[in-house]
Amino acid sequence: MICLTREIRCCLIPQPQGLVDGAVSNSWGGWPSASDLAPYITLQCSLSGEIDGQQGYLCNVKEIDERIRRNFVVPAADRWRSMNPLSLARFAFEEISKAFSDEFVVSEVMIKTTPTLSVAIREKDSPMLRVTQQFEFSASHRLHNPDLSDEENLRLYGKCNNPLGHGHNYVVDVTVTAPHESEMISLTQFEQIVKQQVIDRLDHKYLNIEVEQFHKLNPSVENIAVVIWRLLENRLTPSVLDRVRVYETPKTWADYGGP
Repeated sequence: MICLTREIRCCLIPQPQGLVDGAVSNSWGGWPSASDLAPYITLQCSLSGEIDGQQGYLCNVKEIDERIRRNFVVPAADRWRSMNPLSLARFAFEEISKAFSDEFVVSEVMIKTTPTLSVAIREKDSPMLRVTQQFEFSASHRLHNPDLSDEENLRLYGKCNNPLGHGHNYVVDVTVTAPHESEMISLTQFEQIVKQQVIDRLDHKYLNIEVEQFHKLNPSVENIAVVIWRLLENRLTPSVLDRVRVYETPKTWADYGGP
């Protein structure tokens, strides 16, 4: 069993006859492209199945593009005004699943409606809504273990052991889940709670000194992810906190999903 993911970028605009079958002018930027003010979305579709021994493909990506555009993009262009990001994601999952039902399992559909907000539905969750919102804060820290000598700390942490600290622009992805849209926290509440409980506490702080949770805890990216989880746990009801991801740099991040 192999899983193949394809990303579709498009603008939800009414489709003139034959547009989906026409030449794609800018598949990187998105197709259909914007000709008016309308939602621009990114959709990721993950298909699971067996590799075709002759082709070497699970499925030709051109076929994936065509089916998603025909079965989701076209009808969604006429319906999105009556939808929110959660209902749009569920509609996408249901319609795309139908489009591939004879050949593959649609294991996940994820829609990104803004650069920071995504909604995903996974088949194995039968299906479960997963909403991820992205936040950011800037802070400084020093990696230091008081149980080690200064020489050992310097050898272990290098320049990150600078007594005056050093800074990062942290990016935080918070994911919550709910079985139904009615049980999902509102996006406004979601953002307000994360801002109050996390961002306001950590932003522009020297974590080791100004944040109580790190007075005796080394503020590594791993520990920051755990602390953020604990600050949010049981606060995002009726949703369930699923995962906290903290990017220290674009190349280094930590995930935490609870004990």
